[in-house]
Formats: sequence, C-alpha cells, structure tokens
Amino acid sequence: MRQVEPKFDPAPSRWSYRYQRLMLTPLFRKTLRIGLPFALALGAGIMFFTDPDRQEALIQKVADLREQIETRPEFMVQLLEVEGASAPVEEVIREVFPFKLPISSFDADLDAVRVMIEDLPAVADASVRIRKGGVLVAKVVERQPIALWRVQDGLNIVDVEGVVIGKVLEHPKLMEMPIIAGAGAEKAVPEALSLSRAAKSLDAEVRGLVRVGERRWDVVMESGQRIMLPVDNPQRALERVIVLDDIKDMLNRDLSVVDMRIVERPTIRMNENAADDWWQVSQTTAGAVE
Repeated sequence: MRQVEPKFDPAPSRWSYRYQRLMLTPLFRKTLRIGLPFALALGAGIMFFTDPDRQEALIQKVADLREQIETRPEFMVQLLEVEGASAPVEEVIREVFPFKLPISSFDADLDAVRVMIEDLPAVADASVRIRKGGVLVAKVVERQPIALWRVQDGLNIVDVEGVVIGKVLEHPKLMEMPIIAGAGAEKAVPEALSLSRAAKSLDAEVRGLVRVGERRWDVVMESGQRIMLPVDNPQRALERVIVLDDIKDMLNRDLSVVDMRIVERPTIRMNENAADDWWQVSQTTAGAVE
C-alpha cells in the first residue's frame, strides 16, 4: 500500500503568528530597540557601581575635574576694588571682607559680600559684581551725615533716616551740623532739619533741638532760653517767634522760656532774677502810689 505524504501547510505556527503580530506593534518594536538595551546597560552600571571602591574613585575623579575647571585663571578673582566709598569706609570694607584672595569666582558668594557691606552703619546701599580680569568690584553708596544726636555717651552722627552712622570726630564741618537730643529724636530728623533751617533767622544763636515726649520739639538757644513748640505745625509757631523777635527784640530780654504750645496764646517765662526784680519794682511802685 502506497504511503501518502502529508501536505505542506504554508500557514505559520501559533508562536510564529504571535511573534509576527507583536512585531507589527510600534510599542513592542521600540521596547526591543530602545528599552532592552537601556535595561541591560542600567543593570550593568548598577552592578559596576555597587562596588564602594569604584564609587569613591568616581567621586574623586569628578571632584578633581571640577577643581581643574573652577581654578582656571579666567575664573579666579585676584583683586577687590571699592568704588564710591571714602577712605575710612573702604578700609573697614577691606577688613571685614570674608574671603582671602585669590579665590575662584564659583566659591565667592556675591550676595553674602553685598549683605556684609550693607550691614555697615555708614553704607546705605551696595552692589557687587565680578569684572573682566578677575576684579571683584564693590560699588558703595554712603549715608550722608545730616545731624548730630546727643546721647548719654556723647554725640552720634545720623543721616536723614535717623540711622546712626558713627560717633562724632573732632571735625569742624561735623560740629556745624544741627544738634538734636531726646528720646525719639532720631526718628524725626527731617522735621528737625526743617526747624533748624528756620531757626537760623533768629538773632540769637541756636544750640540745638530737644525732642520732648517723642511728640514735639523744644528749640534751645545758646543763652539757655527755650522755645517750646507745639505738636502740630511747629514750624509755623517758630516763624511766629521769629516775627516777634524781629519786632520786639523778644529773645534779647531776660526770658527763660517762650511757650508756643498754644500758638494763639503764646506765653513767656522770665528768669528767676528778672521775676524778683520785677516784683520789687512793682511793690515799690505800689507803695509810692499809696
């Protein structure tokens, strides 16, 4: 009997069919082309770097490479230049400068340097930058001394905002500034300056201004006389005193206090000796009339 040979079936097998269907899927192809190599490389890297010695060697190599880059000449700060500051302030800035030059620009904290300079009493504002050539430039705006504030331990120099710049030095220009005193005087410097300018019109010389109760001012003359000004609109009251002094030469009389706290009703207070003399004269006059 003749054996019948099986016919060849051209259809793919079940597994071959599934594989072909998967290969038609874009995600599967990307996984084979990208995901599988990445997973193999990641696994190999993890196995390689689990060795502590290899980890330390890699960290050291990265640190050396970073140091080589940061210490290149074009990244080094060689000099400190201070602009806009007087000689004493510049000297203080150089003394408190926190870094030792030369230093890499990567290690120089410019914000910290700026804050450090602005914390100085004599500095109002500062900016810091690194200029080409390895020069760190600190541009400074100093506070301008406006008045002298008398405190228990001497005289302080203050600016228009009442910030204490420093102690008074023996300097003629400084001693010509208006002198203020009293609690809260440093908080009202602009008003004190305005009153001081107005008081220059007085014939008598002004010694200074005293803040009373942190609310109002007294103008103190070199003779010891005191002009008591009101809380509201003190300059108007002072201008009225100037007019009275021009007309009646009031401040050249034997007065101790001119009280302008009630502007509509100014009051004067005589010195003790003058009051006694006036009393004796009035009694004598009264006796003569009798």
